[in-house]
Amino acid sequence: MPTSTKSFSPKPFKPPFWLTNPHLQSILPKFFAPKAPTYRRVVEKDSLDESDIAYDFYDAHPVDESKNGALEQTPLIVLFHGMEGSSDSHYARALAYQMHAQGWHFVVAHFRSCGGIPANGRVFYNAGDTDEVHHALQNLKQQYANIYAVGVSLGGNALAKYMGEYGNEALCQGATVISAPVDMSSAALSMHSFLSHRIYTPYLLNPIIKKALANDITQEEIDSIKAVNRISDFDDIFTAPRHGYRSNNHYYQASSALPYLIKVTKPLLLISAKDDPFIGFTATPNDVSDSVTLLDTEHGGHIGYLRYRSDKGQAKNNANGKSSKFDINWIPETVSAYFNWIGVESRKR
Repeated sequence: MPTSTKSFSPKPFKPPFWLTNPHLQSILPKFFAPKAPTYRRVVEKDSLDESDIAYDFYDAHPVDESKNGALEQTPLIVLFHGMEGSSDSHYARALAYQMHAQGWHFVVAHFRSCGGIPANGRVFYNAGDTDEVHHALQNLKQQYANIYAVGVSLGGNALAKYMGEYGNEALCQGATVISAPVDMSSAALSMHSFLSHRIYTPYLLNPIIKKALANDITQEEIDSIKAVNRISDFDDIFTAPRHGYRSNNHYYQASSALPYLIKVTKPLLLISAKDDPFIGFTATPNDVSDSVTLLDTEHGGHIGYLRYRSDKGQAKNNANGKSSKFDINWIPETVSAYFNWIGVESRKR
């Protein structure tokens, strides 16, 4: 529960006017990310016992596994990444250093086919797969007593849906979700716009097509996949039938987190930029339970939130000590501030 009766009030995100373009905000952050930390990798099976899944840990301190069954008490922050994301994504790197600076453990729980490990089973990435989210948290719960979660983009949709679907049975004690397309049908329409289709579709679609073609699929599937040029077409031809949905429309409707947000019982922060070119409709106060805090910013793009500090000097890069006037730390700072607000104790370094 929050430690204060006041509403959550983080530092506002106010980029200079020349950095407010949502496409600049969405594209540039990867160029200002810190280098990846040295992760500790653990590989487990997925919820179907078919594919290997990578868990990349950035430990706050060495975790003692020989404590007669006692669980690790230092909080663990779990990241569920976006489409084609991994522990190497710009937001994962930035979050890793911020969580570490708070004295918390951090781990990226990869989805199937991500993190450099190919999927071996029939199913791949499913934005509504709450069973997989629950399975990952169950694995982590065997060693960590206090778990909090962060979800980004499609991983954020899966996490938000999980929080509502599982309610009090959710295994994380609180969560933050960033740039999540909680209404996937309208998000698909947003991706059909001219600029989004031209700028982002090749970047997102080509890797998932390559992964699909490398899997054991029929010649008919191969021919159909090679002909697609929109993510929604790929979802209709491949994602939906592979995961038991009738069509892409059925997949989007069944997988969207929006209808479940009214059922959330544990603290959840939803961060969305009003100029996000990807996410379509966002949640309103009437769509969510009292446990959900909505934070809608005017700018930020999709997982962007790139800052320029002209008045306060240069911001240090957490990874290498170098300085830059640009940084992508607003999201990590806001996430840690929210977890502090709901009562997670920091052991700042």
